[in-house]
Amino acid sequence: MANNFKQLGVRKDLVKGLTELSIITPTEIQVQAIPLLLNDATELVAKAQTGTGKTAAYGLPLLQKIDTSNKVVQGLILCPTRELGQQIARQLFKFTKYTDKVFTESVYGGARLDEQLRALKRPTHIIVATPGRLLDLVKRKAIKLSQVHTVILDEADEMLSMGFKKDLDEILSLCRAVENKWLFSATMPQTLNQIINTHLSPSAARIAIKGKSGVNKNVDHQFLICDVTEKLPILIQFLKTQKNNQGIVFCKTKNTAKTLVKQLIAKNVSADTLHGDLLQKERDKAMRNFTKNNLQVLVATDIAARGIDIPDLTYVVHYEMPSSDEYYTHRSGRTGRGGKSGVSIALVTTKEMKQIRILEKKIGVSFSQIRRMKS
Repeated sequence: MANNFKQLGVRKDLVKGLTELSIITPTEIQVQAIPLLLNDATELVAKAQTGTGKTAAYGLPLLQKIDTSNKVVQGLILCPTRELGQQIARQLFKFTKYTDKVFTESVYGGARLDEQLRALKRPTHIIVATPGRLLDLVKRKAIKLSQVHTVILDEADEMLSMGFKKDLDEILSLCRAVENKWLFSATMPQTLNQIINTHLSPSAARIAIKGKSGVNKNVDHQFLICDVTEKLPILIQFLKTQKNNQGIVFCKTKNTAKTLVKQLIAKNVSADTLHGDLLQKERDKAMRNFTKNNLQVLVATDIAARGIDIPDLTYVVHYEMPSSDEYYTHRSGRTGRGGKSGVSIALVTTKEMKQIRILEKKIGVSFSQIRRMKS
């Protein structure tokens, strides 16, 4: 396994930017994908969990392929949510601190169209987009795909689960002649295989990072058994021990998230929420306050939290257990990033203990039981 990014073929100016971000040792997906994607005319299907370093795995080869002297769109990254799109664009910007200027624009639904149309009049090399908004902008002739040489699908399974299959088919049909098509996904449902079989070559390279290595090793997985009525006081007790640390509390439904954030604020916990009913400006305000350390905790639903990547999150609390194994991996992967340690605590009822044991077997994590929160 390569010890550094230079050995993988990454340019010196990009390596310098990575080093400044304390990204030194490549992850498994980066080791396998980067040398392959640096080649010409590559198609790839990669299976890897969230938190394994996928953005750098495809982002660095894409950046290295951009001709900065040609001020047209050359790379297209499709993703399920605005938060993930914004995060990808930020990461690419950070990677290019010491390179020639690469212009990246993030476009997504729920934001003002006129502002995005205005932004796209500037030189743009890479578009990061949610599928619906991209098609809208293409039909308005605000984005031209004629010189795109690389199309990337990030969290492809999540895009399908959110109902974007028809949009993806249309976009990939428009990009039929594109030579580089790279697909990254945590799972491979049948509907995704249909996309792969229709739009990628049968000879496309395949990478699968197995579940155990896909789960973040820096996270300590814990559970505490309690009644439903005990969850709120237990959570408040825990948050009092974490005064200078930030984390996310996950709920299964937006109604629970809305109620819980009100209860936390009533107990003098600085909190805000992310859920599907929020306007874009409300989501942006919550994230801005959180990243500026004005909030101790975000209460979030699974879909709303896709793409949140804040390096110093100390903990994740599962106030309600998720509906799928993939969501547990996604939730717990929000902490313990960038080589730092984190803790994932599940508040479970006796009935939910079965889900803990299933997770241990399916995704290869070991849970430890805690009897009470440390004070």
